[in-house]
Amino acid sequence: MGKIYAMFNQKGGVGKTTTTANLCAGVAALGKKVLVVDFDAQSNLTSGLNINRKNLKASIYNVLTQEVTAKEAILPTMTENLFILPSNIDLAGAEVEMANAPRRETILKRSIEPVADYFDYVVIDCPPSLGMLSINSLVAADGVLIPIQCEYYALEGVSQLINTVNLVKKSLNSDLEVKGVILTMFDKRTNLSAQIVQEVRNYFGSKVFSSIIPRNVRVAEAPSHGMNIMQYDINSKGAQAYMALAKEFVQKC
Repeated sequence: MGKIYAMFNQKGGVGKTTTTANLCAGVAALGKKVLVVDFDAQSNLTSGLNINRKNLKASIYNVLTQEVTAKEAILPTMTENLFILPSNIDLAGAEVEMANAPRRETILKRSIEPVADYFDYVVIDCPPSLGMLSINSLVAADGVLIPIQCEYYALEGVSQLINTVNLVKKSLNSDLEVKGVILTMFDKRTNLSAQIVQEVRNYFGSKVFSSIIPRNVRVAEAPSHGMNIMQYDINSKGAQAYMALAKEFVQKC
């Protein structure tokens, strides 16, 4: 079975979706077959990979409600080896609907396990919250990837995040581990970015990836064109950083 990872941080704006899209595009470019799961009702990952979220025949919501199977909802992207289980606004109601469902914490796990064998990696783009969708992501995952931005307040909430991971590990998924921490939005012009890098390395140790993602205009522009950074500007510093991260990820994970 392919390894399943949750891209998880309850803080918004840390680069979860950008990192999911570009890291996975890089891994796909290395010849690995990758499935990304858009598990956020904002569905930015879906639109950023040039999928029209308004015209979906099926989304992850329909998979959760068992209207379709995950295999039926998966779509190819414009990148070879990269596939997506898309999302749309319908997912916003899923959290409420899951509240009284039997074995509610394992709904996503039971939905995507049958297709995990078709891929080398499955990466779940989690919502910026600690609700039922995030819990489902952690229960389904073999490991957690934590993006942390190199900015003030970067470590705020990290202890709560780790507590959540440990609670899920203790009661719902004994195999769950933090597999990697990804430093994003690094600005070499500021001392603050360098300080944050050091603080994160002190806190997480060897779990922090060596590759650091810089602030890069081209990375920010790419989703508006329905592209990942490899398609949009392969020669940009952002693309080079994500390719380095992809190689490290494949080696480490």
